[in-house]
Amino acid sequence: MLRSPHPSLHKPARAAARAAMIALILPAALPSAAFARSSGTERTLKAVDTDHDGTIDLAEAQAAAGTVFDAAETDKDGTVDARELKGRVSKKDLKAADTDSDGTLDRKEYLALVESRFKAADPDGDGKLDAKELKTPAGRSLLQLLK
Repeated sequence: MLRSPHPSLHKPARAAARAAMIALILPAALPSAAFARSSGTERTLKAVDTDHDGTIDLAEAQAAAGTVFDAAETDKDGTVDARELKGRVSKKDLKAADTDSDGTLDRKEYLALVESRFKAADPDGDGKLDAKELKTPAGRSLLQLLK
């Protein structure tokens, strides 16, 4: 008969001890949602930051957004609709950005939305967004338009 290394622990107590140990180890072994989100932010920052200064300026954001617009604009009518935007913009935000009220965004409207979100994500008004600013709700909202 095999003896327990801890004879004083009964089966339920050993199971509870095992569960507690797993609960302590498992979170450290798995990436957290915040880490996953920040690594996505870092990837996007590196992709958009063409001058490699560790920040995104409005020109870099608009250049990336222009590329996204071109890729999303699949029917080649010069505009993107909710289907082509694939969740990047809520219906409410689409309607607000749609200055000509045609139910779509043309390039000018899309880039104006990018500029608006950029300014919202730049509370210090320095014209540059660093990783910390991009991790805010306003920064994440902008990033949705850039990837």
